[in-house]
Amino acid sequence: MNVSSRRLSLFSAPALAVIFLMVGCSSSQNDTHQAGGQQDAEKSRGLLSGLMESSTPVTLPVGTPFQVTLDQTLASNRNRPGDDFEASLAQPVVFEGKTVIPKGARVRGIVVDAVESGRLKGVARLQIELRQVEVRSKSYDVETTSITRRGSNHNRRNLGFIGGGTAGGALIGAIAGGGKGAAIGAAVGAGAGTAGAAATGKKDILIPAETSLSFKLTQPVTIQVKG
Repeated sequence: MNVSSRRLSLFSAPALAVIFLMVGCSSSQNDTHQAGGQQDAEKSRGLLSGLMESSTPVTLPVGTPFQVTLDQTLASNRNRPGDDFEASLAQPVVFEGKTVIPKGARVRGIVVDAVESGRLKGVARLQIELRQVEVRSKSYDVETTSITRRGSNHNRRNLGFIGGGTAGGALIGAIAGGGKGAAIGAAVGAGAGTAGAAATGKKDILIPAETSLSFKLTQPVTIQVKG
């Protein structure tokens, strides 16, 4: 083997190693560029998707109706001021042709006032209003008109019941012997009439679940709407 051949054989292996190393680096750089390109493409798609799903604020004015359906029963003898209740929107809230709050949106309200009915006196009262609505997993505070229901005044009915008992007692007393008997009978009859009025006089207010109720905004509220 001549000198030239020996020199070629000595340097061929390192040279090949360098060549392979350069090729490997070039391939790695290409893979890195490709991965970076894929990430950039995904970011672009995410940005485009975000723009497509962007929301626009819509302000609902005072007087906008909220038609809701109660999820639970409310009663003047069971609820107290400050109690929360839940309902769902029975009709979508539409403003300028656009659905701002969809049907079925969750609504929360509060019992503003609750007074239990008395037996001989005291009229039942129940007052409620809305406080919050949930739209696409976001809650918005609202201020609405209140709904107030009052029981009927039962004083006149109780007086009639008591008076009837007195007259009946007097009649029984007169038949029994008149005079003193009539007075005793009247007292007994009045007591019976009062007891009857107390037993039947309570008139509490009940608003059953699934009842449809109408409220209106008393303050504007801004809702984020898609599109």
